[in-house]
Amino acid sequence: MADKKSPASGWPIVQGDFHSGDANSPVAVITMGSHLDEQGICDAGAAICGSCKTENLGLEKVVANVISNPNIRFVLLCGTEVKGHLSGQSLRQLHSSGVDKGKIVGSEGAIPFIENLDDAAIKRFQEQIEIVNIMESEDLGTIKAKINELKGKDPGAFAADAMVVEVKEAGGSTEVAAAGANPQFLEMEKRLDAIEKKIEFVDAEIAQRAGRKVGRDIGILYGLVAGLTVFIILLVLLSKLNAIV
Repeated sequence: MADKKSPASGWPIVQGDFHSGDANSPVAVITMGSHLDEQGICDAGAAICGSCKTENLGLEKVVANVISNPNIRFVLLCGTEVKGHLSGQSLRQLHSSGVDKGKIVGSEGAIPFIENLDDAAIKRFQEQIEIVNIMESEDLGTIKAKINELKGKDPGAFAADAMVVEVKEAGGSTEVAAAGANPQFLEMEKRLDAIEKKIEFVDAEIAQRAGRKVGRDIGILYGLVAGLTVFIILLVLLSKLNAIV
């Protein structure tokens, strides 16, 4: 059995939109913008499972909970990417490239600024875990199979003990203060959220129109089939009448 260590007292140390499971598991699961059966995923063997919708405070919470548990050696990304924020792509970049002047190098997210993690915390995250990316998959069978696969590769706890970092939320809000109390970033965040809602509305409208078109086409098809059936019945009746005459 792989060697294990104690996570930080009270782990998970940062509260958020997630469920916790076996603290000795080497796998943390991030469902990005999707809301799946997080408790079911934890029951399947994940140490922790939840969504991550922002490329700043959301990522900081993920990192804080991962490095405070040295038993976690894999972060499994699944679910759908978050439009605009691109938290999945940003998390991969944070792990591979770190930050420069507070900004995640190579992130394509709207506001990829990190405030609560110092260089030591980011380096610890990079060294402790391996990113496993199956994003866009929401299939629970696939996710659970990958968890079992990774558990079979458990290298044991990270050499160093749990590292605790404090993630502060400006004004007590949750996953909104992208860059502390800077009003410019908060305004950008509000505008981005408004754009996301418009995108979702357009997506829904397209789907609805597509549904109406499909429904209309099916109706036409049913009409043709019904007409053809009536025509065949009439032909049969006419042939019988001719035979009688």
